Amino acid sequence: MMRNPTDPVIEAPLPDARAMRVALVVSRFNEDITTRLRDGAVEALTVAGAPAEAIEIFEVPGAFEIPWAARAAASTGRFEAVICLGCVIRGETYHFEIIADAVAQGVTDAAGETGIPIAFGVLTTDTLEQALARAAMDRTNKGWEAAVAALEMAHLARRLAAPEAAK
Repeated sequence: MMRNPTDPVIEAPLPDARAMRVALVVSRFNEDITTRLRDGAVEALTVAGAPAEAIEIFEVPGAFEIPWAARAAASTGRFEAVICLGCVIRGETYHFEIIADAVAQGVTDAAGETGIPIAFGVLTTDTLEQALARAAMDRTNKGWEAAVAALEMAHLARRLAAPEAAK
């Protein structure tokens, strides 16, 4: 059942980010959108208590490069989570499908190979207007949502690694 858009949104408290280091991998392609996604993610992490020095941003040329950078960041062992942010807008050719599929599979593979939670905040939209709507500077921002998901998964990873310590 889908939520009625007129129903109020009930927000859960943000996961605690005070003791976490987080990497953001951000594509420069469609920079007007990805900058907003980055800002949304950084705001969520900051509101959740992450100090500025615990948030490291890595820029990549485009969405296709995100999985490699995410895997590299996760493999360092310095981060509890990685957040991937990008924007692929459908054009007139098959290129959109190739890039969108490759990025999604690459991020999935990177998370599985490294064991580090990697959040997928890569927009795949039909139009620029759709991308702008998903990068609004409010709590519907997909960068914000990806950051919250990354924190939740990092807490879950801690619980699974040391169930008694996480209680």
